[in-house]
Amino acid sequence: MNLTQVLPLFAIIPFLGFIITLILPNKEEGWISKSTFGLVGLQIAGILAYVAAWMWQGHPIIQSDEFVLYQSGHVSMFICFFFDTITLFYLLVGGFITFMITIYSRYYMHREKGYKRFFNTIMFFFLGYNITIMSGNIETLFLGWEILGLSSFLLIAFYRERHLPVKNAMKVYSVYRLGDVGIILAMWMAHHFWKENITFYKLHHDLLLSGYLEKHTITGAFIGMMILSAAAVKSAQLPFSSWLPRAMEGPTPSSAIFYGSLSVHIGVFLLLRTAPLWEHQPSVRIMIGLLGLSTSLVTGMIARVQSSVKSQIAYASICQIGLIFIEISLGWYTVALFHFAGNAFLRTYQLLVSPSVVSYLIRQQFYNFVPRPLTIEDSLPKKIENTLYIISMKEWNLDTFVFNVYWRPLKWIGRKLEYITIFRVITFFIPTYLFALFFVYNQQLIPNGFKPYLVYLFAIIGLLMVFKSFAARRRAELAWILICMNHFWVAMAMAFNDDFNYNQIYIYLSGIFVFGIGGYFILLRVNKYERAIKLDEYHGHVFKHPKLAFAFLLACLGVSGFPISPTFVGEDLMFVHVHAHQYLLAFLLSLGFIIDGLAIIRIYSRLFLGPHKLTPYDMAHHSA
Repeated sequence: MNLTQVLPLFAIIPFLGFIITLILPNKEEGWISKSTFGLVGLQIAGILAYVAAWMWQGHPIIQSDEFVLYQSGHVSMFICFFFDTITLFYLLVGGFITFMITIYSRYYMHREKGYKRFFNTIMFFFLGYNITIMSGNIETLFLGWEILGLSSFLLIAFYRERHLPVKNAMKVYSVYRLGDVGIILAMWMAHHFWKENITFYKLHHDLLLSGYLEKHTITGAFIGMMILSAAAVKSAQLPFSSWLPRAMEGPTPSSAIFYGSLSVHIGVFLLLRTAPLWEHQPSVRIMIGLLGLSTSLVTGMIARVQSSVKSQIAYASICQIGLIFIEISLGWYTVALFHFAGNAFLRTYQLLVSPSVVSYLIRQQFYNFVPRPLTIEDSLPKKIENTLYIISMKEWNLDTFVFNVYWRPLKWIGRKLEYITIFRVITFFIPTYLFALFFVYNQQLIPNGFKPYLVYLFAIIGLLMVFKSFAARRRAELAWILICMNHFWVAMAMAFNDDFNYNQIYIYLSGIFVFGIGGYFILLRVNKYERAIKLDEYHGHVFKHPKLAFAFLLACLGVSGFPISPTFVGEDLMFVHVHAHQYLLAFLLSLGFIIDGLAIIRIYSRLFLGPHKLTPYDMAHHSA
């Protein structure tokens, strides 16, 4: 068996499952569920056969052949897969848990309106999960990372006719986008660090790493800290722990597979996979250990006072992941892998049986009341005990902290930009852009030393566009136009930043142009049917216009740089040409891309999700 050629099949099988569940009719529950757990079962059988052959051949580290997305000079973007012991653990655990969840959901979700949508999203998640854990470089990992984020949003908002699931889905997705900043900046610096698209296979060569890290200690620490920030967000470590209980709004099986077992452990996987990068950086290892320790202590106290069984399990899982972070910081990678497997299976079991356990305990408390046993907290002074109890009941105000530090500044800046209207966009910003475009092709007319200032000026203008779009509450068309214009201003900034082939900018903007125009015409169509679509509440138009909702979701993904458009490649190409010393520019661009994605999903959520205005039931139309 050629192990290198077989490895991509473990991404192809979930993709086939996603396509099949997408094609099958809604009423064919039997075929939908059978095809799902049949293909997942085939995946497990294939993994077991692959592992047997891998062990027989001496368990070598394997990297599959590269699939080149873009190649020009020293710039190379490619997709490749990687297999070692870490991949083995995650593949086996992920396969078995997904298989159990799909069988369980066959009956649990019976006659649910979104039966097909649920299984289709599960297979979409499984595709992203397998791409992530088999990734051979950061670009491939980021591809799977994006799929995981989108599938999380869709499953949290599964009950899309209700306000709270949609609102919490938006909150969780916004925190996920913070993790994307870490991945993007780590990817950017890694390109400059090695002057190539480095693969995880090369990171296992100690001579390659030690030579670079000795000369670039600060750069290596920067990459390690960016990876740690992304892992902390994805695994709900402090101060981002509050998003995990909010993600339990979806069906119980999706909560089990996402936030009890697999998705929440992707941060652990990221640290294990990139360990050669940071394990020789004492500052990074200390930060990992301290973060895990503080998270375990805080979330352990929060879990003990939760009144909801799902929230209790969520915080208990975060507590255990904090311990796994400590194990990783100490270099106990094998212990961390076994701890991951045990925690994943335990939390899956607890979440699946939690409805039955709650029903049983409610009955038992009336007939077999047992006083609360003494705990370690009872040995503390009463004031300290009560203080810890109240703080834990308030979840250490983690949700408020994230809101004040993250959400409130974004909204405040956006509201200060009320002067940006469609009229001013047409009369001022578009002419200014065309004027700047003239100098792109006539750069000899620009005074010496003035170009660097233009780069930052155009990047800031693009950032202001997305701030305004994120806070827009009136016209959805204006918010959409500003999102698209952000990308054009970014391209303008990069045109002045470096001397490179303008074809790379054309690749980047081609996806924005096609999907941007498509999304704009969909908005006009919805506005024609529904009149005055605003972003100050949830409209729920997916119930009357499901085809338009699906088409607009595709447009959103294309504009946001999801791997269905050239924008995915273009965004990476833009960062390749940000110089290693331009930390501020890299931050501005990454922040712009992150808020850009939030603004896009916000438009989609407000227009197509939430309670519809014609529902016969009273629904709260709160503004998030």
